[in-house]
Formats: sequence, C-alpha cells, structure tokens
Amino acid sequence: MEESQLEGWGSGSIQRIVVARIKGGVSLLEGIREVVRREGIEKGIFITGVGALQSAVFRNLREFPREFPVTDKDRLYLEINQPLELVSLTGHVSPKEDGEPNIHAHFSASTVSGDTVVTLGGHLTEGTITSIKVAVAIAVVEGIPMKSRFSSRSQSEELIIG
Repeated sequence: MEESQLEGWGSGSIQRIVVARIKGGVSLLEGIREVVRREGIEKGIFITGVGALQSAVFRNLREFPREFPVTDKDRLYLEINQPLELVSLTGHVSPKEDGEPNIHAHFSASTVSGDTVVTLGGHLTEGTITSIKVAVAIAVVEGIPMKSRFSSRSQSEELIIG
C-alpha cells in the first residue's frame, strides 16, 4: 500500500451558511468571534470576507524555528495604517478540547503604495480594524470529524481531521 501524504481527512456537508456584516471601527477578529458565538458555530469554513479596513496587522513567519513553540522572535508583524481593501479571508473554525471555538484565519488585503496597488497577506491577528462594508461568510459544516488539539510537537493548536 502506498504511503499517504495526508495526516487526516474527512467529508461531510454544509449545514448552513452564515453571513454577517461587521461594524466599522472594530476588530475584524473580534467581529468574527461574535458571529461564531452568536450562531453557535462549532465547525466551519470561511467562504469569503470582503470590505474595507482602516488598518491591518499581517503576521507571518520570519523563519522556521529550530525548536517549538513558535515565538514572536520567529515572526514578523507588519502593521499598515492606511485604507485597505479586504480581498480574501480563508481558514476554519473548529472546537478545542475545552469546547471553545478555535478560529484560525488568514487574510489578504490590498492597499496603495505610490502609484501601485500592493496586496499583502498573513495570519489574522488583533489589530486589524474594519472600516466600511465589511462582510464575512462562514459555511457551517457537519459530519466532518474536525477539532483543534494542542500539539506537543508544535506547542500550538492544530487542526485534527479524522
């Protein structure tokens, strides 16, 4: 039998789609947390996010750490304080072992630099602030055995499927 390239997999169906418009001047991540809490979303996949941002903080790895956990010295936090267009939002919602939702999201946003439009992306963190017309859509899924579990290897929450 051929060795699998997968650490886990599963299939299920979309139970419903939740769409929310998030107020301007608030944390995008906190707005998403409120949607998840109000709608009781246990497992979900981000379908889209679109709108304008006042500012954004993009978190990316600067380098792969020699040992875990990943710390802030391994990361770059790039803060942009000017108008941005939210052009994508991806990721998932999955229950942690204590039952609380783990929101793991990445986003891309474009902005103007001189006479050029540039697009940046990274992990969604605190400090990304909405402006106008920000909407997110989450597909609530069922039947997929997905959860977040603290990994002793990476020293962080990881998505477990299966």
